[in-house]
Amino acid sequence: MAYGVKNIPVIDLKPSTALGVSIPFSTPSVFTSVYTTQEQIKYNIINYLLTGRRERVFRPGFGAGLREQLFEQITDGNMMTLEAQIKSGVESNFPNIVVATVNITAQPDINTITVNFSYTITNTGQTNQIFLNFANGQ
Repeated sequence: MAYGVKNIPVIDLKPSTALGVSIPFSTPSVFTSVYTTQEQIKYNIINYLLTGRRERVFRPGFGAGLREQLFEQITDGNMMTLEAQIKSGVESNFPNIVVATVNITAQPDINTITVNFSYTITNTGQTNQIFLNFANGQ
């Protein structure tokens, strides 16, 4: 009988070794350490979604550019293009991620974009979801 073997990253077996920091920086000590690969991948994707195009030095293609869309005309065509850009950008910048769904809900009256993003980590089979809300002026 065949079954799928779940790979666990070696670094996850060392519970006292931090892999990075969580977002947002809102604790009294500013940074909250992250100790699992699954959590760090989630925060890396959030960082990608919050980064604008040409914002990162030496990597001008890194970033989803969602904030720039708040000043564009919010139409169904623009939202579909943005969904495709997010999917292709995440898959090219994070090769260990398979994007399951990208749903963008737009509220043009108040210039707000809500992103619902779900993905699977290829080597562990773990799934996760991210919800982000972008509003004009925030």
